[in-house]
Amino acid sequence: MKARMWLLGCVALLLAVTSPLQAHHSFAAQFDVNNVQTLVGTITKMEWRSPHAWLYIDVKKDSGEVESWSLEFSSANTLYSRGWRKEDLPIGATVTVTGYGARDPKLHTLSARQVKLPDGKTLFEGAAAAAQGQ
Repeated sequence: MKARMWLLGCVALLLAVTSPLQAHHSFAAQFDVNNVQTLVGTITKMEWRSPHAWLYIDVKKDSGEVESWSLEFSSANTLYSRGWRKEDLPIGATVTVTGYGARDPKLHTLSARQVKLPDGKTLFEGAAAAAQGQ
C-alpha cells in the first residue's frame, strides 16, 4: 500500500511540474527569425507579467490607417533584471521596436528584441547590447 501511494504521489508531482511546460508555445511555430521588422508606434498598454510581458502600440501606416500591434517579451522579472522599468514605458510615449514578425502577418504580433525610447535610450530583450550586435 505504501509503495502504491508513493508511486501515485510521484505521478502527481510529475504531472504538476510538466503541465506548465506543455502550455508554453514554440517560438519557431509563432515567429519567423527571417522576418525582422521595425515599428514606430505609440504605447497604449504595458502588461508586466509572466511567462511573457506584453507591450501594445498603435502604428500609423503611410495611408493614415492605425494598426494595433502586440509585442511579446520575456517575463517581467527578466526584463527588470536587464534594466527595464515601468516608468520607461509610459502610455502615450512613441517608441521604435525591432523584433521578429509573426508567421501569420494578420496577427500584428512581434517577438520584440529591443525598444528605443523617446530619450534615445535603448532597452534590450537580450542579456547585453553586444549580444544584439549593437
